[in-house]
Amino acid sequence: MATNKTYDQIAIGDSAEIVRECSSNDLLVFAHASGNHNPIHLPDTDWTGDGHIDKPVAPAMWIGGLASAVLGNILPGPGTVYKSQTFRFLGAAVVGDKLHVKVTATEKKPDNIVAFELSVTRGDGIRLVEGLAEVSAPTEAIEFDDSHIPALLVQRHRHFNRLIELAKTLPVLPTAVVAPDDPNSLEGALMAARDGLIQPILIGAKDRIDAAARELEEDIGAFELIDIEDEMEAAGKAVALVHEGRVKALMKGHLHTDHLLHHVVKRDGGLRTRRRISHVFVMDIPGRKTPVLISDAAINISPDLNTKVDITQNAIDAARALGLDMPRVGILSAIETVNPAIPSSLDAAVLSKMAERGQITGAVVDGPLAMDNAIDVQAARTKGITSMVAGHAEVLIVPNLESGNMLAKELTFIAHAEAAGLVIGAKVPVMLTSRADDGRARLASCALALLYGHWQAKGAPAGLFDREED
Repeated sequence: MATNKTYDQIAIGDSAEIVRECSSNDLLVFAHASGNHNPIHLPDTDWTGDGHIDKPVAPAMWIGGLASAVLGNILPGPGTVYKSQTFRFLGAAVVGDKLHVKVTATEKKPDNIVAFELSVTRGDGIRLVEGLAEVSAPTEAIEFDDSHIPALLVQRHRHFNRLIELAKTLPVLPTAVVAPDDPNSLEGALMAARDGLIQPILIGAKDRIDAAARELEEDIGAFELIDIEDEMEAAGKAVALVHEGRVKALMKGHLHTDHLLHHVVKRDGGLRTRRRISHVFVMDIPGRKTPVLISDAAINISPDLNTKVDITQNAIDAARALGLDMPRVGILSAIETVNPAIPSSLDAAVLSKMAERGQITGAVVDGPLAMDNAIDVQAARTKGITSMVAGHAEVLIVPNLESGNMLAKELTFIAHAEAAGLVIGAKVPVMLTSRADDGRARLASCALALLYGHWQAKGAPAGLFDREED
């Protein structure tokens, strides 16, 4: 237990100091608490329009406010009451700067008032803040627990923001939007069109699409609309537009997935390639340094080993399209050891060996891994797993559709992740979102499709993410 210093115990010249590293979360918490949304203070944003993320600058009052941590926790400590404070701001701090915050007692006054000189200095010796504070010092000793303040999980989705901004710099993607006849699906397509991600051709029942537009108070007169009442026929028309060269992507609206995929996978006139199609969820999880990809959670119900090879390769391609060079792929099972009684552990071991022999390319692949040691370094160390993937997995290949679907929805509704989805392995990317998804999820899916198409043609940008290292 720690103790404070009472008025009688404080002597002129007494000082205390802390060192605090400025983090992105500090700025977001300050913005939330203070209402200060000054752009230069918020991270992960291209404020200059040059296509690069600008380094965030710490608000001056956040820097100055660090003095209260010293006065309130150390000198004098608990029981201290602020009376007055002055600041003189001399410089700025950015995320990653280590700040040295010091207070020194300069005068003791009647009524338990103590004056302190304060300063905040950057790690390179540059003084950023100086000032004076007067406080009412405590008169009684107080013992207190000086353990660290619990960490906060700041709910933000910086990865999707970054990917959407990057996609805006690429040429627009001609897209057939199938049955966008409810507000959610139509809104997503319109948002993506406004942001310059897609050029939509709306295919479906004109009366229902018009009704959805009226509900959204949107004018869709500028977009081509092909009036087809039947959803299956609308899906067939969308696939036909791919063959005609008019569109380079498909987007699912308010129709069943099976109706759309029926035309995508059919042998005559479909969009098959040599590779099995699969679905990839891209999850933006607060607190993770990169997006997390999950596959397959929507198409292949109980994939055999050959299908899992294509699922894994498709997911690797999607990760690389997002700027993850040599993504770390964890093949999930219930355990991290090979057990013949658990088929998924055998498949995982084979997939890892196939990657080692170059039959799966473009990634570091390891398995079997359980979920805990795939994503948590400490769990991997505790279980004695030595691996480049364990604890750092960015792509998770699940044993079957049920486990993948549950994992994706648990992350969405419990871990507050945002999810976007893409079908890969067809001749063009297919944006396969849930009928219940909002416009934001559909917008992110459009960004993924655009980035994936660009990667296929020209390769992906590098250095988008600060990736975890062991």
